[in-house]
Amino acid sequence: MTAIELKEKYLQFFEKNGHTIIKSASLVPENDPTVLFTTAGMHPLVPFLLGETHPDGNKLVNVQKCIRTGDIDEVGDDTHLTFFEMLGNWSMGDYFKERAIEYSHEFLTSKDYLNLSVDRIGITVFAGDDDAPFDQDSYDKWTSLGISAERIAKMGKSDNWWGPAGQTGPCGPDTEMFYWAGESDPPRDFDPADPAWVEIWNDVFMEYNKLEDGRYEQLSKRNVDTGMGVERVTAILQGKDSVYDTELFHPIFEVLKRVSTTTHPRQHRSGRIVAEHLRSAVFLLADGISPSNVDQGYVLRRLIRRAIREGRRLGIVGDFTTTVAEVVIAEYHGFYNELKHQESFILDELRKEENQFSLTLEKGIKEFDKVIQSIPDGCSTKRFSGRKAFFLYETYGFPLELTKELAGEKGFEVDVKQFDKAYQQHQKRSREGAEKKFKGGLADHSEATTQLHTATHLLHKALRIVLGDHVGQKGSNITTDRLRFDFSHPQKVTTEELAKVEDIVNDEIRRNSPVIKEEMTVSEAKNSGAIGLFEERYGERVSVYSIGDFSKEICGGPHVESSGDLGLFKISKEESSSKGVRRIKAVLTQCKSG
Repeated sequence: MTAIELKEKYLQFFEKNGHTIIKSASLVPENDPTVLFTTAGMHPLVPFLLGETHPDGNKLVNVQKCIRTGDIDEVGDDTHLTFFEMLGNWSMGDYFKERAIEYSHEFLTSKDYLNLSVDRIGITVFAGDDDAPFDQDSYDKWTSLGISAERIAKMGKSDNWWGPAGQTGPCGPDTEMFYWAGESDPPRDFDPADPAWVEIWNDVFMEYNKLEDGRYEQLSKRNVDTGMGVERVTAILQGKDSVYDTELFHPIFEVLKRVSTTTHPRQHRSGRIVAEHLRSAVFLLADGISPSNVDQGYVLRRLIRRAIREGRRLGIVGDFTTTVAEVVIAEYHGFYNELKHQESFILDELRKEENQFSLTLEKGIKEFDKVIQSIPDGCSTKRFSGRKAFFLYETYGFPLELTKELAGEKGFEVDVKQFDKAYQQHQKRSREGAEKKFKGGLADHSEATTQLHTATHLLHKALRIVLGDHVGQKGSNITTDRLRFDFSHPQKVTTEELAKVEDIVNDEIRRNSPVIKEEMTVSEAKNSGAIGLFEERYGERVSVYSIGDFSKEICGGPHVESSGDLGLFKISKEESSSKGVRRIKAVLTQCKSG
């Protein structure tokens, strides 16, 4: 079974069982500062899992594109990926554990779908702890479906508890399904630690909401969130040892074979890194991210540059990233039409980054030479400073391996322990910075966040009035302290223009206009005059929020009941975000109208 067939069967199965197919959300979370990327299918649905009504109903299914960067240095082995597709189905207050498990069992074992043998399936369930009890319901359901007690493992929270996507939000126990991928018959007793048992599906039962103080409270309605990785399951269904052995990567390896001096790039770790990282980069670029030195742009730049470096190890001379990108676009645009629509942007950004990185490498090599020349000729140890090696890594993108290779050519040995220490200190600083920066999030429905979310609608409309209809949202980041709004505009917004924007927003706040939510089709929303911020990301039905007769937008997330519930609006900063995109930061004071 191919990956496309797997995705189609999954969608068809759940649509037949009353689920509405929704589109994949963007890889860039909308209005959520707690994470850089969409890491799971449930992430964009957090507001609806917390109680908001989804315009497409309470039973949903989709194929969600995801990015996870925690294991980026492991990419190149048989399993690790940064970009992957996740099959998911959700129940928001409808069915719960028993029905979800029945669906999973049927899809896995029915001859009409995956037709996997029950004898090769193992299950884990939550064992219980001080926060939540043993998941007896899931255990009993699996045994009633023919799974023996020897094939069900009871695991703790580190293994069988999911969420939240950020620091707070919906979460709960899960039950995971494993498949025996070993060559021999599976043992009678199931041991999930045995690598021959491969996890293929995860059913999460969201019963709790994790609060900022670490406590868990019961959700007002219970939800189901499931996830099945397309790449991993495709490899299992095809009897492949690695995700790189499937048709998902074959066309990319064919390109690498043509442009490199490596006969079998699929078997080469560098070949796998190039294929995986450039596939990831294409999807990030399609969602409007440009390479930069901060946030999502930094990750994108790291992926592209690492792919270029590893391409050199394959013997590739000259530019090649766009050639790979064209293959990725051709293979995936049927499911993700944004790839075709953004093709020119994707290829242009790759060309620019490849050219810029070539110049950066030249500078890095010059810096390397300076360090070598500064070491006295009579030095007996011939050691290259680990701190300097880390400086080359952080500033010029030199991996440790490249520095070791260059140093070795000149008879020097890099102080790897010193490099590791500097790297660990860097990671610690990054984590501490992230803890301060990534707070709030989609699960945050506090009064302050709700007010700022609503104020963003007023700001968007006011900018269009003052600057013109070319203004469109390019990104939004909201915490409890401030809003950040990125928008298309070719030049700096003047002080006078900013003052006009502030006045318009505050006039609308003083009007105390009602905030009304309506659900309608995308076509109806456009015909009604609603602004669509990310048109290709919508499903068939959408939520439209109107603020009096002033603003009308397609949107999700929390909103106040009337504009008078907001405080005094004040723009704190206006700056450039990227080429052709400006950024405004703004706050609300505590005083309210009325």
